Amino acid sequence: MSSYISERIKIPPGLWSGFRQLGIAPHDVVRSAGLPLTIIAEPEVTTAQYFAIWQAYSELAGDVAQGIIQLATVFETAKYPPTVLATYHARDYRDALYRMARYKQMCPPESLRITEEGEHCTIELGWLHPGESGPPVLVGITLACLMELGRRGTGQPVQARSVEFSQPMGDIQTLESYFGCRIQVGGTRNRLMLHLRDLERPFLSYNEELLDILTPALDRSLDEQQRSRSFPETVKWILKRSLTAGRPDIQAVARELGMSDRTLQRRLTEENTSFKHLLTQARHEQAREYLADPALDIKEVAFLVGYEDQNSFYRAFRLWEGNTPSHWRAVHVSTNS
Repeated sequence: MSSYISERIKIPPGLWSGFRQLGIAPHDVVRSAGLPLTIIAEPEVTTAQYFAIWQAYSELAGDVAQGIIQLATVFETAKYPPTVLATYHARDYRDALYRMARYKQMCPPESLRITEEGEHCTIELGWLHPGESGPPVLVGITLACLMELGRRGTGQPVQARSVEFSQPMGDIQTLESYFGCRIQVGGTRNRLMLHLRDLERPFLSYNEELLDILTPALDRSLDEQQRSRSFPETVKWILKRSLTAGRPDIQAVARELGMSDRTLQRRLTEENTSFKHLLTQARHEQAREYLADPALDIKEVAFLVGYEDQNSFYRAFRLWEGNTPSHWRAVHVSTNS
């Protein structure tokens, strides 16, 4: 995927010094990743290089789980970029998490999707490009940092309700001890489930004056970034990231964009489109992209574009292409081989 190769990812400030604190030399990480040493001085890297750095760190750390916990706990709050620093000065844990999910859009390749239901809150990790998957250590670090956010912000030993990973994560007992709950591996998603009551906990580091300075500046940066795409393209991009979690609803997308669902509907109407139309487009485009990969079977493709059963996917695909997914794939693969 060409966009995967060309996408520029900002190296988190303090990452190299975090490695040093753990006794791992940045030069060793870069060499192990098979990258030029000059990359240490670069503020941005490609997605492929970024993933290679994390994979190399994981191998040098020894155990994936140990590497996750050590780095998540040693990382100094003061070294976080403004996008993350703003979350530490939020009103409460809920405010901090929603700010984190919103501003994460400016710092790919990870993305966060938050849903509240019943007595729990679920935060699901997605990726800039649907279908890609970062190294297990990066997945674990991202979810562990959300726990650190709650614990450092509230000053309380907040524990997770459950954690699910899609890949092996090393010493599970280490992770269960850190998150304070049972860890499931080999699942279909990467997600952290919190107790809803913990989201109400106020932050000791709440700083209204600082937020008044940071929030408008961050919102402007995010708006500028999103304006480089058309509004419907931005909505479709969010939908593509959310498809594997099932049928994305308009409320979740509106919340991620920082607006009401009514405002979102009005904006889309002004652009002569609709949420339903963009969802169909997102599914259609992703289905074609996944079917072009022979490593994925059609049942997997159906799941990845948000269909619970294969028959529903077949019916939808015939409407889009006038053909079955298997016939489309046969033609596509033969014309491109």
